[in-house]
Amino acid sequence: MRELVVYQGKAGARPAFVARVERVFAEHLSKRGLRLTGQRRAILELLLTSERHLSQEEIHQTLRAKGIGRATVFRTLKTLQDCGLAAPVVGRDGTPRFEINLDRPHHDHLICVECGRIQEVRWPALEKIQEEACRRAGFSPRWHRHEVFGQCRDCARKARA
Repeated sequence: MRELVVYQGKAGARPAFVARVERVFAEHLSKRGLRLTGQRRAILELLLTSERHLSQEEIHQTLRAKGIGRATVFRTLKTLQDCGLAAPVVGRDGTPRFEINLDRPHHDHLICVECGRIQEVRWPALEKIQEEACRRAGFSPRWHRHEVFGQCRDCARKARA
């Protein structure tokens, strides 16, 4: 089972989604006097095609054969976060792992402390409770994130065996 599904629409529309992500990134870079280089494009493409949340080090290890250095990965991830295209999820060891989040529905994460698997979940009822609590408090939320740490189904099964 895939841990991460970046694009959830119709398969035929995926190229348009990828082009939109690249355009948003290129425009953000251009405003800062930077270009969407081959190295930045390779990092973005890896994030767009990954079936799981990747750490900075995993991205570097995957792309270093293409001459992409650790500093380039770090700076590109920071820039992707700055323009709202990528978000970190803290893994079981405290290491941030990244996901593309453009046009994705809000979701939270269940993180297995045994194997490190990150499962995305949506809780509409919990969202309504949060919205009501904020409204009652006169609080205007900008964002939130829930990360629940525990044991995934597979690891729990292994522990019982």
